[in-house]
Amino acid sequence: MHAFCNRRENIYENFHPVSTSEETRGILFLSCRRAAKFCRMDLSRCDGKTIMRDWIVNETETTTQQQTAPREEFNAREKISRLQAAIETVIKGKSETVKFALVALLAKGHLLIEDVPGIGKTTLANALARSLDLSFQRIQFTSDLLPSDVIGLSIFNQQTSDFDWKPGPIFANIVLADEINRATPKTQSALLEAMSEEQITIEGASRKLPQPFIVVATQNPAEHHGTYPLPESQLDRFMLRLHVGYPNKADEREILRDRERINPLEFVRAVMTEKDILDLQRQAAKVRVDDALVDYLLNIVGQTRSSDALELGISPRGTLALFRSAQALALIEGREYCIADDIKRLVMPVFAHRLIVNTRNTNPKRRSFEAEQVLHDILQKTSVPI
Repeated sequence: MHAFCNRRENIYENFHPVSTSEETRGILFLSCRRAAKFCRMDLSRCDGKTIMRDWIVNETETTTQQQTAPREEFNAREKISRLQAAIETVIKGKSETVKFALVALLAKGHLLIEDVPGIGKTTLANALARSLDLSFQRIQFTSDLLPSDVIGLSIFNQQTSDFDWKPGPIFANIVLADEINRATPKTQSALLEAMSEEQITIEGASRKLPQPFIVVATQNPAEHHGTYPLPESQLDRFMLRLHVGYPNKADEREILRDRERINPLEFVRAVMTEKDILDLQRQAAKVRVDDALVDYLLNIVGQTRSSDALELGISPRGTLALFRSAQALALIEGREYCIADDIKRLVMPVFAHRLIVNTRNTNPKRRSFEAEQVLHDILQKTSVPI
């Protein structure tokens, strides 16, 4: 038996099919060498060819998994980098904003983009949609828009004497709700079930929405005529709220030159498929979060609930949103684990729109700014785990 174990080349030939790739040949040969070494160390455990075969199979699977895991991680980084680069051919100088938009996508959340007109809110949503090989629908929210215009309705068919279901634009992978605060609360509420449960219920029947599913909504906070502010229950459904902001001089010059003759949005092509997105979402959910970071997150949440400056703190849904967002950001950054900086960077976009500032201490027009200031003070007071 000892002689059998020492003859590594013979084992390699006996257990290795000719059609196997060169990579697998190397794995098998390495396994045979380990098996021979193992048998020389403890001959009592090597009692025949069957045990030798099992050893080689187990060693091969282990080695293959060790080599496959880094490759999957590299592929994830490569795919995400291509997607971000495709979007940034249109959105100039806003890498952090684009990255946070991808966080919402990979964390299975929804995105609210809030800023003044002309900043690029709708352009960012369109660039994201064009970069993905997914179905896309745009809904222009107006005061006369009805819930059936969003989710669909049943129409009577005179030929069959039956009602035919006509799905609305909500049945798409990416739904752009443009100027969402211009629709009435009745129409806004049509999105609630879709955003929280990924289905809609009409006429007693529930219909699942396609996966992946994300709502990207835009609104203008500066204009209040003819608008209906989103209620807290609706705002809480959005995982992140982003501000695009004005570009700097160099980026705005590049925007002018890029659009001198053509619109670069027309040349954005899909770089990721539905399967890629679902795979990345599963990988994001596997990112490790240490117990110390969970305690850090919960300490921040607890202070929002006990602060005298706030009437309403963070809900458990908001806590879960920050947890998942941190996992997605770590994956985008190329890590299999979260760090404290992931949580700190995401506190503002994930938490600020969920807070209600005490009306005794603030001007209603400055509530968003005041909420961010309270969060900033909380972050300063909360010790960061080392």
